[in-house]
Amino acid sequence: MKTTINIFAKALIFLFFIGIWSCNDFLDETDKSNFTLENYFTRPEHATSVVNSIYESLRPITQSGFNGGPWMMLEFATGLADTELGQAQNSLFVRSLINNSDNAYGQTYWTTHYRGIANANLAIAKIPEIEMDNSTQNRLLGEARFLRAYFYYTLVRIFGEIPLITTPIDLSSPEMYPDPAPIAEIYAQIVEDLTTAETLGLPFKETTGRVSMGAVKSMLASVYMTMAGHPLQAGSQYFQLAAEKSQEVIQAGEFGLFNSYGSLHTVEDKNQGEHIFMAQFAAFIMPSSWQVSIVPYNRGVSAYNDETGGIFANADFVRSFEEGDKRAAEKEFFYTEYSMRSDRTTIMQLGDYYIYKLFDEEAQLETTSSGLNWMIYRYAEVLLTYAEAANEAFGPTAEAYEAVNQVRRRAELPDLEGLSQEQLREAIWKERWVELCYENKTWYDMVRLRKAYNVLENRFEDYVGHQFSYGPTVTERELLFPIPTAEVRNNSKLTQNPGY
Repeated sequence: MKTTINIFAKALIFLFFIGIWSCNDFLDETDKSNFTLENYFTRPEHATSVVNSIYESLRPITQSGFNGGPWMMLEFATGLADTELGQAQNSLFVRSLINNSDNAYGQTYWTTHYRGIANANLAIAKIPEIEMDNSTQNRLLGEARFLRAYFYYTLVRIFGEIPLITTPIDLSSPEMYPDPAPIAEIYAQIVEDLTTAETLGLPFKETTGRVSMGAVKSMLASVYMTMAGHPLQAGSQYFQLAAEKSQEVIQAGEFGLFNSYGSLHTVEDKNQGEHIFMAQFAAFIMPSSWQVSIVPYNRGVSAYNDETGGIFANADFVRSFEEGDKRAAEKEFFYTEYSMRSDRTTIMQLGDYYIYKLFDEEAQLETTSSGLNWMIYRYAEVLLTYAEAANEAFGPTAEAYEAVNQVRRRAELPDLEGLSQEQLREAIWKERWVELCYENKTWYDMVRLRKAYNVLENRFEDYVGHQFSYGPTVTERELLFPIPTAEVRNNSKLTQNPGY
């Protein structure tokens, strides 16, 4: 666990503090330019800077190139993604269900998310000590609470029992080699952070990309619905809580579905409309890098030099979409043809379904640098969470129908009606599979439901024993990812997940 330990102990030093040990042996006078944990947190600007550092940990999982990208781990694990990138062994291991604990994708999740947690712990501990405007102080604490909850929510679903650390640590801390915490305890902390954040005066909508009350409630609804499912199976009351939280977002009227799917991947629309919370990027300053992965391998489509074919949609999945579903139409969620860099009047048939909902056309054709944000929570997910949770808690109510049908109407599909609770349940699941595909959502749904969608037979079946359309069969070990080898090796208190 040495990787995590170093992060906890040094992350903020690297981010903020310069020259901690300089000159002390040679000068009696203290160098006022040196920052330490003891003297740094004295001004409002310091509070903002530490919270800004937490946001940074949202970005690394999206980094992509000729070795693939960590975000692809959750997509290949669904059996609904394909690749042309033969050298991306981390992707191939997950896709073939022969993953192991040396996979760098899992290490990136662990390392970057614990870095975010370490910075959040520092912010939550130190910001209350700073004399500053109370409303600004509360807002920053609310952001830190949300982000810590988000990182733990990701980690507990991916790895299961993990260390739960909520205070800053240093080299003398007893938590240097922490015990893993029970999953229920981790979820309790996530809920505590989010419900505390709800009390701290965040704006309901935030177009700057910072955390909003809408983001807090959207995530809390997701957490409650996950708690109702596996592995906790905490009870039907959590479906009711999920319905209540998502309904609060709906009734606030601050968010709405885009009229066009194109707005999902238009730079001008980021942090607007349907987008509730996103990881932030800026062209030529902090550009996003997944564009190289969603274009066909060296076909001359993009103005980029790199075209890796790192990930594209499983064709059987797209063909399983309901007849007339607009999301399957050309250049809605996917593209199967495109003009050539050498001659934009020439259209090439690509032969597969590439992911258009993540495609920055301006960057691909003109600027070569993408400022597209990464989607984390959007309004369509809130509607589908409400529909599912309300149906589970109260049956097929008019409100549950209306929520899912809003998503279907944009897809130009007929309204659902007259279904039993079980029929509506699976119809809503199918909408989640389609609407949220390739946004790092589907694998989480598969695990909490213990269900997988059989794309060849158009039906849901048990997750364990589910066979991907291209061959591999899911076993119980795929309910979790392996804890990275380096973490288990360096912390004897950690136990590797079963099967790895």
